[in-house]
Amino acid sequence: MAFSYNISKHLSELETPVIRFDQVTKTYNTGTTALSNVNFQIFKGEFVFIVGSSGSGKSTLIKLMLKEISPTSGRIFVNRRDLSRLRRSQIAKYRRGVGVVFQSFRLLKDRNVYENVAFAQRVIEIPASQIKKNVPAILSVMGLADKHNSLPGELSGGEQQRVALARALVNNPAILLADEPTGNLDPKNSMEIMNLLEEINKRGTTVVVVTHNKEIVDMMQKRVITMNKGILISDEQKGGYTHAN
Repeated sequence: MAFSYNISKHLSELETPVIRFDQVTKTYNTGTTALSNVNFQIFKGEFVFIVGSSGSGKSTLIKLMLKEISPTSGRIFVNRRDLSRLRRSQIAKYRRGVGVVFQSFRLLKDRNVYENVAFAQRVIEIPASQIKKNVPAILSVMGLADKHNSLPGELSGGEQQRVALARALVNNPAILLADEPTGNLDPKNSMEIMNLLEEINKRGTTVVVVTHNKEIVDMMQKRVITMNKGILISDEQKGGYTHAN
């Protein structure tokens, strides 16, 4: 009987979206409506692109998922948490389950690669002994094992973005949000980053990529959510997808 219960629980977890937007509208104080009645669900282990031209609402979606802003109406659930019920004191802890990578890398210029990644662990008070294990491990996955003493300014753009990825992933988040992660990279480095994101996804992390790079989107053959002037106009599955086990 217990075995049957565990199977049911596991199936239930797979069927529960890790991100859900339920009739979400966001109107800024300027009167601009960035999102209008947006509905979608993203499940555990999915790789999803969010695309659209400038002003389509992509950046607002990211800010809402990070709880940087709140919707004017509607509800957002991330990792089974209703973000409208999060107290200010709970936001930092909530964000530990959501890794983020930006176009601008946002690395600490006066700290080396190791310290940039370790910083993400120190913020949440991971023991020093564990940091010494976790940081080299994630740097190795990112192909940066020999760059741990380098400063960001000594790295290529692609290497800097890999450091940013390592920092976002070192705390083992369930979800990775990548906001224009290839925006400052040449085509070769862009593909390297996308291949890394795909590998991360295969390991079980749900990956959401906001981009305007149509070539990458077409080539990757993933699910694509298209925004236009704050409205979700299409949600298409380009390639095969199976829930992560």
